[in-house]
Amino acid sequence: MNEKILVVDDTADIRELLLEALQITGYEVSEAANGTEALHKIKTESPDLVVLDISMPDISGFQVLREMRKTSKTPVIMLSARAETADKVESLQLGADDYMTKPFQISEMTARVEAVLRRTVKSAIPGKVDFNDGRLLIDFAKHHVTVEAEELELTPKEYELLRELVLNAGIALKYERILIDIWGPEYRDEKKLVHAIVRRLREKIEADPKKPSYIIAISGIGYRFKEPF
Repeated sequence: MNEKILVVDDTADIRELLLEALQITGYEVSEAANGTEALHKIKTESPDLVVLDISMPDISGFQVLREMRKTSKTPVIMLSARAETADKVESLQLGADDYMTKPFQISEMTARVEAVLRRTVKSAIPGKVDFNDGRLLIDFAKHHVTVEAEELELTPKEYELLRELVLNAGIALKYERILIDIWGPEYRDEKKLVHAIVRRLREKIEADPKKPSYIIAISGIGYRFKEPF
């Protein structure tokens, strides 16, 4: 089954360009001309990925993304005509999976779409519980994370970072490796992204986020997840 992609942009020419290019690549593509229509289609069509413009007349892409992340883990690539670092950082901290600046090469866009979809469908070994200390249980094959038997809602980036840390438990992962593996090589220097996701993860899985016992900071290097018993 072909992955479904929703293209959201208030500029008809950009929607048409992306629809044609992504359909040729083999994806099933639909479109939305504004944020309100986008939220409706995200709910009714359940796309596998959303390409989302930031600047729209009714609801901004930032607002759409905030609403999405209340209930949806669907991967998102943000689009913007501005090359502002602040826009990129806000997008990624809100839970976007990638960010592209207009104008863009269509070959780069299709490559980014493929990369994001590939990263977000990583699977673990079926039947294997990846971590269980009686309080925190993590089963990546089932996409299942619980604390004291209550299931957690994680954003795609929170889930990906937790997976990277847990599958390398006991090993100090450098910031650069985390950023390249999860966000891509163009984000290798954006340490603040890792800090932001770690902070949110600690608030969800740690008994005391200020005194973490699962995700341990290694000064000047990165983070390490505690080894199982």
